[in-house]
Amino acid sequence: MSNFRYKPERIICMTEESVEFLHAIGRSDLIAGVSVYAKRPAEVSQHPVISSFTHANLKKIQKIKPDLVIGFSDIQKDIARDLIAEGIEVYISNQRSIDEIFRYMWMLGHMIGEAEKTNTYLRVLEEKIATAKTFAKAMKKRPKVYIEEWDEPQICGIRWFSELVSLCGGVDIFEAKSLDGIKASDRFVTNTDVGLANPDIILASWCGKKVDIQSIKDRAELKDCSAVRNNTIYELEPEIFLQPGPALFVDGIDRLIDLFSSYNSK
Repeated sequence: MSNFRYKPERIICMTEESVEFLHAIGRSDLIAGVSVYAKRPAEVSQHPVISSFTHANLKKIQKIKPDLVIGFSDIQKDIARDLIAEGIEVYISNQRSIDEIFRYMWMLGHMIGEAEKTNTYLRVLEEKIATAKTFAKAMKKRPKVYIEEWDEPQICGIRWFSELVSLCGGVDIFEAKSLDGIKASDRFVTNTDVGLANPDIILASWCGKKVDIQSIKDRAELKDCSAVRNNTIYELEPEIFLQPGPALFVDGIDRLIDLFSSYNSK
């Protein structure tokens, strides 16, 4: 029994948040493969690419012989099914809220036997949240914010994005949809909806493609809204705001505080 491996030693990460987390707690040595979309941290390029978000190279994964494959959301359910059919152990998380993201990181850290490092790291992220709350409390003006996750069809922000905006002092104009919408289709909105809500700021982060800010300005229903008139439309990096992991707190909070500070200084 002395040679039995109780903890995984070869982990394949099919989305970015697990990669960044393992690097952050000093266990990047466990990573045996990553998604082509993984951009954080910069050292991610040292790991072999084995998947996109909706497809994975099954033969390449089998050759690696991982102890564990980690994925995210129901969108990866077909990949998980195929891997399980080949006898590969799979963990698919489905976190949507900030609380669930912390629970996910806690679970992953404990799964690999790094409870102390994980708890220390989570305390650092909790301090970032405390900083955001302090900033929000001191704000003179809370901007109304429209979060756009996709343009055709228009999809408002996923729950963790909405919660982060609120945490930093913004008011998400579609908060109810973001909090209740599990599927992307639950978060469909129209330009008419956006125009009537008259956001002060538009935060666009289109997963998989660059945001066309001019196309947003050209939408007839938005021509009179404050964000268009004041040119407060911003592209935010999907690798920070559309991944349910450390990046939201490490860099996302600072980015939102900068934007909301600029709004309050006018």
